[in-house]
Amino acid sequence: MGSLKEKLYEELKLKLTLFIEGVSYEEGIFDKLINNDRTLKKQEYCTWDKELVTKKNFNLPYTFTLENGSGVPIVVDRNSPYKIEENEGVFGLSYKNKKISDIAFPKAPEFYSKFTKDGASMRNIASESSFGSEDKSIIVSYSTECSVKDKGQTCLFCTMNGTKGLEKGEERPPWKYPNQIGETVKAAYDEGFSHLTITGGFVPERREMEYYLDVADSIKEALGREEFNGTACIGAPLDFSVIDKYKEAGFSTIAFNTEVWGKNYFDIICPGKVEECGGFDNWIKAIEYAVQVFGRGKVRSNFVCGLQPKEVLFEGLEYLASIGVVTVASSWIPGIGSPLEGHRSPTVDWHWDVQLKHADILRKYGRTYEEIFNATPNRNFAHEIYQIEDETLPIFKKQGYTQ
Repeated sequence: MGSLKEKLYEELKLKLTLFIEGVSYEEGIFDKLINNDRTLKKQEYCTWDKELVTKKNFNLPYTFTLENGSGVPIVVDRNSPYKIEENEGVFGLSYKNKKISDIAFPKAPEFYSKFTKDGASMRNIASESSFGSEDKSIIVSYSTECSVKDKGQTCLFCTMNGTKGLEKGEERPPWKYPNQIGETVKAAYDEGFSHLTITGGFVPERREMEYYLDVADSIKEALGREEFNGTACIGAPLDFSVIDKYKEAGFSTIAFNTEVWGKNYFDIICPGKVEECGGFDNWIKAIEYAVQVFGRGKVRSNFVCGLQPKEVLFEGLEYLASIGVVTVASSWIPGIGSPLEGHRSPTVDWHWDVQLKHADILRKYGRTYEEIFNATPNRNFAHEIYQIEDETLPIFKKQGYTQ
């Protein structure tokens, strides 16, 4: 038992390493792969390499899987010692020119090749966020910009406002309409997806609530049912009764991404959230109220790990988890377009310690795998740590393990 778990933990740490340190590759090695299936092409420019993404021929898959099934979102750094290589159509991962793993590319979901009734590509409406997992979820980012940009108050880690225009003619639509989202969710759910997150930047004059309610109505109409297992990711309102309206609209979970713990950090890192949402104290009170409305295990809050000392981060994770929040520990990448572009994230070992501790915190306060899946926007390290410990990953069945 232990040997397989050890291998899976080693692969999971490798996944984290590739996320923090990025991967390199020779230009053009993915051209045939992408030309054969355009739906595999990466659209999110999560990279340190601005010169690379501004080239007209940016052919890069959005993810790959390691030998034991762990899905890795691709982050590019030309200086990384980790390199994706190709030999006669077979792809592998090397470290300092020594091969360490075969890799594969998952089949893109069917809805990526479909279009809404008004002609929009569903690939541009929603993104698959399962990274090869059997538990499938999607994310809908309803806009490509956040209104705090106009006030110079972009969150310091955020790339949303800084990467617009890098697509070189392949720009995604600046706004997704409720009918487009409803049709796309129906197509995704018809092929086995079972959770969605609606998220995006602040809308001018905080008009996002009306939009979210219209989206919920469109999804329910498309699915022909009142429940759709969706998360509304919002900024903390000043009027907490707004939170009740999201539940009444049919959202099963709600999210308030705190990002960093403590007023001083929050003021510096999230200036737009301070002005739009009443500051750190109001943000936390909104989360506490949301737990009362939606219930324990049905409220999410993300932390960007690496922006503050570990002990401060753990204090925040511990408190929110203790009141029933599904916390998310996202390792920080100082991507292009963010105010912190060019900075460095902590070491892989620092982040690995955070991920292991965070999973322990979630377990400590009774959060289940199902709650984590139903509240989080994409598959993260907590999912995988839970499934390794519970021996529920598909590889356990393949190798004859039984519970």
